[in-house]
Amino acid sequence: MLPTPDVMRVGIMALLHESNSFVSSPTTLRKFEEDILATGETVRERLGNSRHEVGGFFAHLDSTGIEAVPVFAARAYPAGVIEAETFDTLVNRALNALSDAGPLDGIVAAPHGATVAENYPDADGYWLSRVREMVGDDTPVIATIDPHANLSQQMVAATDALIAYGTNPHIDQEETGEKAAQLLVQTLEGNVKPTQAAAFPDMAITIQSQETSKMPLAGLYRDAEEICSSEAVLSQSIILGFPYSDVQEMGASTLVVANDNPQLAAGLAEEIATRMWQLREDFEPRFTGVEEALDQINLAERTLLLDMGDNVGGGSPADGTHICAALERRSLAPAFVCLCDPESVKIAEVTGVGRTVRLCLGGKTDQSHGDPLVVDCKILSFHEGRFTEPQVRHGGIGEFHQGRTAVVRTAGGVTVMLTSRRVPPFSLEQLTSCGLAPEDFAIITAKGVIAPLAAYGPVCDRVIHVNTPGSTCADMKNLPFRHRRTPLFPFETSAESPFNRVQSAT
Repeated sequence: MLPTPDVMRVGIMALLHESNSFVSSPTTLRKFEEDILATGETVRERLGNSRHEVGGFFAHLDSTGIEAVPVFAARAYPAGVIEAETFDTLVNRALNALSDAGPLDGIVAAPHGATVAENYPDADGYWLSRVREMVGDDTPVIATIDPHANLSQQMVAATDALIAYGTNPHIDQEETGEKAAQLLVQTLEGNVKPTQAAAFPDMAITIQSQETSKMPLAGLYRDAEEICSSEAVLSQSIILGFPYSDVQEMGASTLVVANDNPQLAAGLAEEIATRMWQLREDFEPRFTGVEEALDQINLAERTLLLDMGDNVGGGSPADGTHICAALERRSLAPAFVCLCDPESVKIAEVTGVGRTVRLCLGGKTDQSHGDPLVVDCKILSFHEGRFTEPQVRHGGIGEFHQGRTAVVRTAGGVTVMLTSRRVPPFSLEQLTSCGLAPEDFAIITAKGVIAPLAAYGPVCDRVIHVNTPGSTCADMKNLPFRHRRTPLFPFETSAESPFNRVQSAT
């Protein structure tokens, strides 16, 4: 227990959005209202018992006897950048809730790290700085970030410590939240004084190479643990970056938190970043197109096709048809595809179960994700679209709502789940809740890259990453960047050293 007889109070805050600059429509306040937009005790009700980092905050603080004060939480599925008015509303609500919370001894916060607003490209750096201004320099602020963060100097300056999840798929969010809360408690007790530094090598890592259990990342994580084995190191984070945020900060980074030793933190962060730089060419994969991927399919085994250009967890519209159209053209079946297409759901409902109707499936957002697939479909079933994931999966999300859902089968034998709301493929319950089972299919298409592997990987014999076009195209060099820094590998390959300039921050 803490030595003071007075109960300390620690505020809990979260603002989570992964913002894709290449998605045409901005994210509005309604998208947060559809997921999480809460203040006060409602934050505890929504996230207190979750497998999310905020659940980890509550769990550890409650175990110490410190009063966990829920302040503010907002989350929306990844999508386009946040419109300016919406972001201003979110920040004002967060700061007003912080003011209403009363005196606080510390803050644990959950920014995403790749949030972009129309009026603030470094949105996380901005709102964390506003929190710092309100609580003052003497109140410790410790935060978790997603390893897909595009870390900024402003984020580092606004916090005493940042800790990134260590897995992708993200299955350690609750544990990371507990670590952050534990570090805050140690700081309040006077046992440690966190000092942090970040290093920013001039490189970006394609999303296809961001699976932490596979080389070269697995080796880099082992190297980082060895480099930071000193007892003076409180935490170390490898930050992979989010290549779909077109901002100056886009790219990979490293961060080390040391106990009252900024020089040690800076030196170790740069040492890990140098090792990352040495591996830069190993992070460049060979990309596989749609037709080549389908050529590799053996219907005697179950294949997971990862539709990387329509990665819902990266902000894409979930209605890309490139793979679905190719499966239909080749009559490769039994196959499963999920498309967000509320218009087709309504037409299917009018048609009725057991009947056949010609539908224009998907392809309604823009041409980059494919044209609508016009095909005769038999209507199989309808569902309310709510399901629960009982296991720890990517993102720590347990409750899902994809809206009114229709399951249809095309003339070519492709089973298509049509949803009214966009939901990432993080759970097999998406299928089983609608009367479908993985073993029903030789081919399962999931609109993601690494995140679906936590749920779908164990039930598939083979995984093929498919470099489809779209707003989350895995080949970053095909994306129309305007604001990224230069030079930046792999866009520019002439750089000869890890750092174009000194960018460590303490």
